[in-house]
Amino acid sequence: MGTLAGKTALVTGASRGIGREVARRLAREGALVAIHYGGNEEAAKETVDLIERQGGRAFSLGAELGVPGDVETLYARFEAGLAGLGQGPEFDILVNNAAVSGSARISEVTPELFDRLFAINTRALFFLVQRGLKCLCDGGRVINISSAATRIAYPESIVYSMTKGALNTFTLALAKELGGRGITVNAVSPGFVETDMNASKRASPEAAAELAAWSVFGRLGQPADIADIVAFLASDASRWITGQCIDASGGSRF
Repeated sequence: MGTLAGKTALVTGASRGIGREVARRLAREGALVAIHYGGNEEAAKETVDLIERQGGRAFSLGAELGVPGDVETLYARFEAGLAGLGQGPEFDILVNNAAVSGSARISEVTPELFDRLFAINTRALFFLVQRGLKCLCDGGRVINISSAATRIAYPESIVYSMTKGALNTFTLALAKELGGRGITVNAVSPGFVETDMNASKRASPEAAAELAAWSVFGRLGQPADIADIVAFLASDASRWITGQCIDASGGSRF
C-alpha cells in the first residue's frame, strides 16, 4: 500500500516531461491519476501505458487551455473518466503543471505572446482551481509548479517569469483561504530540468554544460527530482506545510 492508496489525482500537462514523471510517481504511491494533455494525445496515452505497465491506474483526458470554455471542457472530461471507472467527481490532489514558455526579452515581447502566456499559465490555472474546489476533498492538496525564475533574474523569458510570480502570490493567498478545509497549497520551483520545454537551450554540449553549471551539483535537474518533491507534498507527511514555494533548482545561483 502506497502513501496515496485510495486517492485520486488530476495532473495537468502530464503527457511529457515533469508532468509525466509526477503522474507516474503519484501512481506508484497508489493514486488513480488523470493525465491531462493539451494537444499530444499519443504522448498522453504513452504516459497511461507506462503507469499501467507498472501496475498503476490512470486515464487520459484532452482539453486545450487558454481558450474559451477550457475549464468546463477539462472537468467534464475528467468527471466522465471517473464515472467510467465507477467513481464520483470527488478528488484529492490537483497538480497544476500545464504551462507554456516563451523566450523573449522585453524588447521582443508582443501583445500576442504576453496574452498567450498569461492565458495558459495564470488565468487558466486560476479558474481550474476555482472550479476544482467544488469537488476537491477536505484535507486535499493543491500543488503548483512554479519556477526558479521567480527568484533568479532571467530577462530572457521575462513574461514567463511574471506568470510564475503571479502563481507564487496565488499559492500564498489560497493557502490561507483553504486552511479551514484542511487543504494545503504549495508551489514547487524547478530550475533547468532536462525536458522538451528547454531542449533548444541545451542544443549543444557547451550550452548544456552552461545550464548545468547553474546548480551547485553541476548537473541539470531530472523530472524525477521534481516528482519526488510533489509526491511528498501530496502525502500526509506534508500536512503541516502550506503556503510555501519550495525551491527545487539544485541550489541554482545561490
